[in-house]
Amino acid sequence: MDRIAGLATVIERHVVEAGMWSTAMPRLSLIRADAPSTPTPAVYEASLCLIAQGSKVVSIGEHSVVYDAAHYLLVSVDLPLVGTVIDASPERPYLCCKIDLDLAMLADLMVSEGGAAPRSDLPVLGVYPSDPDLIDAACRLVGLLDRPETIRALAPLIEREILYRLLIGPHGAMLRHVATAGSRLNQVSRAIAAIRRRFDAPIRIDDVAAEAGMSPSSLHAHFKAITRMTPLEYQKQLRLQEARRLMVAEGATASTAGFAVGYESPSQFSREYRRLFGAPPRTDIERINVAPAASMAL
Repeated sequence: MDRIAGLATVIERHVVEAGMWSTAMPRLSLIRADAPSTPTPAVYEASLCLIAQGSKVVSIGEHSVVYDAAHYLLVSVDLPLVGTVIDASPERPYLCCKIDLDLAMLADLMVSEGGAAPRSDLPVLGVYPSDPDLIDAACRLVGLLDRPETIRALAPLIEREILYRLLIGPHGAMLRHVATAGSRLNQVSRAIAAIRRRFDAPIRIDDVAAEAGMSPSSLHAHFKAITRMTPLEYQKQLRLQEARRLMVAEGATASTAGFAVGYESPSQFSREYRRLFGAPPRTDIERINVAPAASMAL
């Protein structure tokens, strides 16, 4: 059995229903979809996404990339993307594992591995040809779910191997840049983390810039260059996506969800929700409830 087929087998063994599922390893998620999905906005954490079966397109602004079992997706900083599963069926479901990047582990690995100084002109979102060694390591990581007693000891070792293989790959310079304190990407990553921590409260750009170690004007310019959004637009996406989750997962009403994420005006919440998701809250949630897995899977 080839490596990618082996990864598909182990994912399918642990995910028998469509959706995105957390695992006993906090940085590992498994995703299954049994049908193509509608375009779904979401914030993708800095992560490696390996499709074992099926295919998907992700977009940021006007830029789109397609990845499948022969190509993996690497997201170097948390980005607001629109994802659409384009190849999936009950007989051959879309199967994917998502491994969030541990930037502290990456920085430690950089110190021991060494290498060239980082560059700032590389894409923070990219699709690359599959690496058999990377697939093999991912298969072993997911396979630990069969032996949960081994996770604590072995998962950090395999994660470190995966980061090493990324670091020596075609995107190694970008990862070095993200993990290097004081680099623009590292600063923007800190700004993103600050916004995500308090997305439901008003933010002051001066405060976010100070946390990132940048001037407000520099933050605005570099933040938009990387995420295709201003910091306030980014916060708005976080609010709307959390409101959507509250309505789907917890049965909150639109007004309750809107207030919970920081909106004071129900009409403004409904207007901005429709602009992002293509339908007013009630219509969108009814659509998701008809086909929840296809609409919500990453």
